[in-house]
Amino acid sequence: MREHRGVTRRYALAGLVAGLSGIAAAYALTMLLSLRATPIQGVAEAIIEHTPGDVAESLIGLVGQWDKPLLVAGVTLGILGVSALAGLLARRNRLAAQLVLVAMGVIGYLGMRTRPSFSSYDLIPLLVGTGAWLIVLGYLADQAARTERAQHAGSTQHADSTQHADPAQPTARQGAVTDLTAQESRRGFLLRAGVLAGASLVIAAGGQLAGQARSGVESARRLLRLPVSRGRVPAGASPDLPGLAPWRTPNDAFYRIDTALVVPSVDPTEWRLRIHGMVDRELHLTYRDLVERQLTEDWVTLCCVSNPVGGELIGNAFWSGVRVADLLAEAGVQAGADAVLQTSTDDWTCGTPLAALTDDRNAMLAVAMNGEPLPVEHGFPVRMVVPGLYGYVSATKWLVDLEVTRFADISAYWTQRGWSPRGPIKTQSRIDVPRSGADLAPGPRRIGGTAWAQHTGIAQVEYRVDGQPWQRATLGRVPDVDTWVQWAGEVDLAPGEHTLTVRATDQSGYTQTSVRRDVVPDGATGWHSITVTAG
Repeated sequence: MREHRGVTRRYALAGLVAGLSGIAAAYALTMLLSLRATPIQGVAEAIIEHTPGDVAESLIGLVGQWDKPLLVAGVTLGILGVSALAGLLARRNRLAAQLVLVAMGVIGYLGMRTRPSFSSYDLIPLLVGTGAWLIVLGYLADQAARTERAQHAGSTQHADSTQHADPAQPTARQGAVTDLTAQESRRGFLLRAGVLAGASLVIAAGGQLAGQARSGVESARRLLRLPVSRGRVPAGASPDLPGLAPWRTPNDAFYRIDTALVVPSVDPTEWRLRIHGMVDRELHLTYRDLVERQLTEDWVTLCCVSNPVGGELIGNAFWSGVRVADLLAEAGVQAGADAVLQTSTDDWTCGTPLAALTDDRNAMLAVAMNGEPLPVEHGFPVRMVVPGLYGYVSATKWLVDLEVTRFADISAYWTQRGWSPRGPIKTQSRIDVPRSGADLAPGPRRIGGTAWAQHTGIAQVEYRVDGQPWQRATLGRVPDVDTWVQWAGEVDLAPGEHTLTVRATDQSGYTQTSVRRDVVPDGATGWHSITVTAG
């Protein structure tokens, strides 16, 4: 009976440590990614959301302001309890135990999914935490099984040894050795479980410290007072069309594509920029040096090369910063240079054509976005903004190094992976209203969307229904050629299914090709078409 209780405790401990590991991993990643809530907090919020009002009032009256901390603690203890039960189950049925942990992960997803602020990033800690549960439970369950086998062998040998009075007899000696092996196995199991539990606590503490560092940077960012403006949206930039996205993309809605799993937290007082390479004078700038220079401001639309036809990896904002051309002129670019290798604080690199940084376009080291210091996710304290180029060759976030060089001498992050070394943005357009698959009333209806050809400019946008002749759309007003253009038109839909198509012509005279090409190696091509039903 005593041996049975010991075996049971070890399997329960295996499950408990697995649960602790999963919670710690999810918590640490939540802090590192600066997400709003941990999976446990997300589930707790879902519980609050679905708790009847009278029950919630009764609980608040009972525990007062401790209601939320107690709920989070309760969810945590519940997870640990279920994890311990999964550990017990693992002794007889490993697959069933794993399914219990997966089920907890699914419940976590369903709880978090109900929150209005839920995004795909919120899944990362949940997936990693569930993976940690499964891996640690599998490892400790194997160790517990090995210990159980050693203990069973020791018990059998001990029973045999009692039949021999002479300890010099082989069976007696073997029983003693096997019993010692069982004890060592038990100690080994406890040691491994203890190490994993300790590691889990260290991981959680590390995540907490990282979160505090991010909080410190966020506080420094909020305290900054930069001499910048929000920019005024031009009158008539956006057609009066319900459902059309705003011409200015809010910071929290601006697309984010980068390779940083953990968003770098860079204190502006510690930020440094080095400009070197094929220059006459190497420059070293602090954040204060930069913001005390003459600032430039401009509307610029940025687009990701991974944006498919009709995609939404594009945004328009008012940027403030220092012209790169002025800094390069001060450094003195040497003859023969044709590229600038940009490097971020997390060592991501991109190669940018030197001409795009020194011509008449307003390429800048941006310090503000829509009138406020850059959001941390978008490159705080300093990032690059270059009109007319895809982000993978220009838009370095958390920028710390500019090396003037030659394309023949460098290989940047994405070009090493098969993408084109130069990435001028392709002329594109899309239909935003109505959405594909919409059910509409027959008859006249306004449609609209967005077109872009940064640093070239949009000359006209045309649309058609079911392959009929093209119709010219009305274009919104824009401040210059570096922003997207919103367009609108009217169609008359008979009952039935219809295909709407759009194409744009830029100011160079080029009209979008209908040939569909993938985003690799230098951006997608093709007309955007949607299908709607009237009736």
